[in-house]
Amino acid sequence: MTALPAALIVPSAAWAAMTVVMVFAWLFQRRAGNGGWIDVFWTFGTGITCFAAALWPLEGGLTARQALVAFLVGLWSFRLGVYIAWRVASSAEDVRYVELKRAWGQTFQTRLLRFILWQPPVSALLALSVHAASHAAGSLGLRDLAGLLVLAIAIAGETLADEQMRRYRRLSDRPPVMDKGLWGRSRHPNYFFEWLTWMALPIIAFLPLEPATWLTLLAPAVMYLVLRYGTGVPMLEKSMLARKGYAFQRYQQQVNVFFPSLRTRPT
Repeated sequence: MTALPAALIVPSAAWAAMTVVMVFAWLFQRRAGNGGWIDVFWTFGTGITCFAAALWPLEGGLTARQALVAFLVGLWSFRLGVYIAWRVASSAEDVRYVELKRAWGQTFQTRLLRFILWQPPVSALLALSVHAASHAAGSLGLRDLAGLLVLAIAIAGETLADEQMRRYRRLSDRPPVMDKGLWGRSRHPNYFFEWLTWMALPIIAFLPLEPATWLTLLAPAVMYLVLRYGTGVPMLEKSMLARKGYAFQRYQQQVNVFFPSLRTRPT
């Protein structure tokens, strides 16, 4: 199996599969009346798609790196998917979808379908990056261990950020903006650690002199663009500014938007 067919087959198959998943997600959220279910379907769908990309093809048997990368993406998908599903089922609708409903009015469902159909190509690029990492030549070594460690740090950091936000929301006399803990170093630490998760792939497999391994850089690059400039930071900050006003403006002036600062927020 040459690299060229894989570079075409993997993203094409992932794109097609995720298009079906996201259309079903749109139908499901429409019936449930909660747009947050779209994120659940995307996370589990992308996880399954990337898991398959890591293992395909099985010609000559499963390699240790294929198993490792498949484990990494499976762990990412399971943790994040379960968390989002629990949040969607047990709390109010995500403010991003509430804002879209307000802005789009009667055209919300039609425009939402068009809006979410850009997500399958993102999943396709992630699957291609996963495939490249899982099929890198050589036996497991220190770089694989480093990639596993980065993933563990990313999951631990995202889990901690989510827990800190959960505790803040339970306070009866909470301040208007959460600015403690990790949220005092980055305005979106959960997004930062989500991006860091995908850095595990180039750490494991990127070699400048091996052209195929450059594909492993796609995952962190794509996720950074999506989270920082796509449906992550811009949509959430627009909603926060509308609801929190000056308090959030002051927070923006004092805390980094994405990459955590080594210094805590001024008091």
